[in-house]
Amino acid sequence: MTKTTGGCLCGAVRYEADAAPDHASYCHCSMCRRATGAPVAAFARLPSAGFRIAKGEIKRYRSSDIAVRGFCAQCGSPLTFQYDAYPAYVAVAIGSLDRPEVAVPERHWNFDDRIPWLQLSDTLPRQGNVAAAKPKP
Repeated sequence: MTKTTGGCLCGAVRYEADAAPDHASYCHCSMCRRATGAPVAAFARLPSAGFRIAKGEIKRYRSSDIAVRGFCAQCGSPLTFQYDAYPAYVAVAIGSLDRPEVAVPERHWNFDDRIPWLQLSDTLPRQGNVAAAKPKP
């Protein structure tokens, strides 16, 4: 059985899943950029069934009216993202994986929101603005 593991920067939170990521992508929306502090976010999708916190506790923040983000309350590392409409999946920040090389992004989401100076040379599909979320005030 494939097992996926990861955690935060300080080690207070560790997670594991009974499956490998089945999809990975980049997100260029302003909420993901702010949540990660990076010019683009990268997430890998895992089935919610079999995903569990092995150590510590993820702090959750409802960042919009359609999704919740999870992070370490101690060091602030972004860890998870979950759409309300898709409870069967949880996305984990690729950088939080113990083996990030297993989650190769396949697509760019919200590409119209990208930072203009970010120049990308990959040939991955680019979706325009697909998020219908309203940021939490």
